[in-house]
Amino acid sequence: MSDVPRVRLSPEERRAQLVATGVNFLADHTLDELTMDELARRAGVSRPLLFHYFETRQGMHLAVVTKARDSLLVSTAPRLDLEPGERIHDTLLRITEFVQQHRGTFYSLVRGVASGDPAVRRVVDESRELNAQRLLEAFIELGMPDTALLRVALRSWVAFAEESLISLAIDREAHADGVVRFLETALRAVVTSTRDLEV
Repeated sequence: MSDVPRVRLSPEERRAQLVATGVNFLADHTLDELTMDELARRAGVSRPLLFHYFETRQGMHLAVVTKARDSLLVSTAPRLDLEPGERIHDTLLRITEFVQQHRGTFYSLVRGVASGDPAVRRVVDESRELNAQRLLEAFIELGMPDTALLRVALRSWVAFAEESLISLAIDREAHADGVVRFLETALRAVVTSTRDLEV
């Protein structure tokens, strides 16, 4: 018996429904556990219909990961009405809260880079690049010079933050404020270390 009653939808609506069902699956499961059979069961559609929309399991995974990534990026977009320092704090707080509310989704995104599918890895990496770029823009506003070393440091810090969020916000269920303080302290240290160095 399916979780969702079958209704007539347009092709665009049906595909969106299938992708949303896949993203919801990630709340309690890893991406590797998302099979065509499981998605078909949850969406209340036939397995051949999934192949019509996604062609392969990898194509389905790519669509789901892309949607999950976009949801994270939209939910945590920097508030440009805030001063740069406040903006960074606010963004980190909202990212931490997103992670705590969507644990499985975030875990699948971060671990997606270990996927055997280069397209999935690329989607995850694009998210990291955008988050690093958002931080770069804030620090430039704060007076930091835009250097190659700063860009490397911020990109590295994003990966560090992802692992910290998994360990603290997910595994240990630490309070969001404490997680944010830790991330901010590490971020300041990383950025400060680039100020007087040349590579």
